[in-house]
Amino acid sequence: MTKTVDFIFDFASPNGYFALKALRGVTERTGARINLIPCLLGGLFKATGNQAPMVAFGGIKGKMDYEMLEIRRFIARHALTAFRMNPHFPINSLLAMRGLCALEGSPDFEPYVEAVSAGFWEQRLAMGDPAILATVLTGAGLDAEAILTAAQTDAVKARLADNTAAAVERGAFGVPTFFVGDEMFFGKERLGQVEELLTQV
Repeated sequence: MTKTVDFIFDFASPNGYFALKALRGVTERTGARINLIPCLLGGLFKATGNQAPMVAFGGIKGKMDYEMLEIRRFIARHALTAFRMNPHFPINSLLAMRGLCALEGSPDFEPYVEAVSAGFWEQRLAMGDPAILATVLTGAGLDAEAILTAAQTDAVKARLADNTAAAVERGAFGVPTFFVGDEMFFGKERLGQVEELLTQV
């Protein structure tokens, strides 16, 4: 078993943002590497019949209040003070995720992740708007025109669809999902289990 965490990721999920930030501490402590795999959360939901928590549990008394309590606890524990809930949520992340797929293997991959994550969950922007996404990329020193042009190619569109289908085949049904070897973990609350397994590898 290798010290790699396959991270099924979509910018659209605030829990994906939380996991992205908290995973850094895990990798620093364990020496593991994150393999961030762009997938479309809506595609995972459609393929598995899953729903967002606010839809699935919205009618359960106290459930969403507790979900928000857990979020506040997670933010405090990991000092994620830059986080701001986006008033445009839920946000269409399709173009942003295709842009990420277009940069797989590129030095611009990580800067793109940082800039777009901040746009979604720190700057509270309407990141489903191509013009706003382009402004964020330009502000980060990235070539917005080249990235967004590549994002619209058939090859990149197919890559995102294939990534999503492959994640479903492995058992994923939402974001954040983590794989360490064949072991799957779902939810930011499982990061302790991920770290425990990595220390044994």
